[in-house]
Amino acid sequence: MKNKFSPEIQTEINEIITKIQKWKNIFEYKIELYFDGWAIFLRENNVYPRFITIFKSYDANTYLIKSFEVSLKDFQKEEFKELYSIENLNSINDLLEELKDIIYGKDLIKEASNLYNNMFLN
Repeated sequence: MKNKFSPEIQTEINEIITKIQKWKNIFEYKIELYFDGWAIFLRENNVYPRFITIFKSYDANTYLIKSFEVSLKDFQKEEFKELYSIENLNSINDLLEELKDIIYGKDLIKEASNLYNNMFLN
């Protein structure tokens, strides 16, 4: 298992952060390092925000992305509803390509299609 403070891990995270800077006006991001992996959290600056999580385990060579819709319960507590999830992205390029698709609405189209019996994807 790699150390979360290893130069390889830091370089990998910095490369991803550098490449997602083009969306810095749309999303705020936060990096968290855990015992078993690391995560980058992107929160959309919007009235109806989405929350996107990128995760990579130290033991795996693949990435995971999840997209969530954020809503308020009783105007106090945030609730998260998963919109889209994809695992086993093999490279940073695959990760960034999928992230771009999600940012441009892939997750929202999939959710709307599910609500309306796949009418939008035919």
